[in-house]
Amino acid sequence: MVTTRAYALVTGGGTGGHVYPALAVADELVARGHPSADLRFVGARRGLEATAVPEAGFAIDVLPGRGWQRSLRPGAVRDNLVALVDTARAFVAAWRIVRQTRPRVVFGVGGYASLPCVVNARLARVPIVVHEQNAAPGLANRIAVRLGAQAAVSLPGTPLPGAVLTGNPVRRAIAAVQRHPDPARPVVLIFGGSLGARRVNDAALGLYDRWRDREDLVVVHVSGRRDHPDCARRLGELRRPDDRLSYTLVEYEEHFERRYAAASVALCRAGAVTVAELAVVGLPAVLVPLPGAPDDHQTRNARALTDAGGGVLVPDAVADPKRVGETLEALLAEPGRLEEMSDALRTLGRPDAAARVATLVEEAADA
Repeated sequence: MVTTRAYALVTGGGTGGHVYPALAVADELVARGHPSADLRFVGARRGLEATAVPEAGFAIDVLPGRGWQRSLRPGAVRDNLVALVDTARAFVAAWRIVRQTRPRVVFGVGGYASLPCVVNARLARVPIVVHEQNAAPGLANRIAVRLGAQAAVSLPGTPLPGAVLTGNPVRRAIAAVQRHPDPARPVVLIFGGSLGARRVNDAALGLYDRWRDREDLVVVHVSGRRDHPDCARRLGELRRPDDRLSYTLVEYEEHFERRYAAASVALCRAGAVTVAELAVVGLPAVLVPLPGAPDDHQTRNARALTDAGGGVLVPDAVADPKRVGETLEALLAEPGRLEEMSDALRTLGRPDAAARVATLVEEAADA
């Protein structure tokens, strides 16, 4: 357990959509002169932050427990009883961390681990800033705002009282992307998250079959770690000696900035980080929101882009190779429309989002 005073506790996580914006803000604070040792993360033992934060050079304390299951199935009820006990333990652990680190500010990004720290910060009268990545706010951030936290939001119209529109912090490498797509041989970039998205992957492999005779475009398909073995097997079965399509299948991409720079259009989910990065780099997209996401937040994220004219929404239930193929073909047939969509996206993109959020954190700490 930590014993030294911290400038800020950064809390929350679970998925990349929470973790990577938190790291972007932490990096910005370090760039402003706050030692990395003075920024301490508090996350969930089962969350991505447990490995991603130490790899980024920051210390982290992990809380026990897991998120809640939204189901009355016997297995879900049993898991929720265990989660209830773990949640109580997490609140006690967060109480100790807040009192031992005595932070000047707590910065929450939502997710399971955020709420215990936010509640204990309020009890200890520590200022709180929270950042909401999605158009539909999560429970932890809604409670935090009711407890008096200052909210920063990524998208216009996010329903959190008194929120400041900052955009969603993205990595510096993404913010610096300058796109240079080849109009003569456009690149279609397909991805669905670090693990993968089965509907998106199915559509991608169907596009291979649909476009196997084309030489006038390129497909880059990032399958995700979970789905890659199946995708590689299926692609091998589809390939024929006389195929002409340039189709690259990769499991995971460490440098998405390079893919964004070369792409003409994307086919992807509508997670918070994805939507933010598309807007910052100005990459038009066909968006297939994840069905069943809490409060249908991916559909709301996607609509923020489509309403601005920067994307096309295709519901998951109808995102088969024919529908997706026809949608992409219509876009690729109109280079001028793709340029207009790119310009529209940049009106939403905020490459300085990490700096804006960091300023709110510093102002709260100095208040």
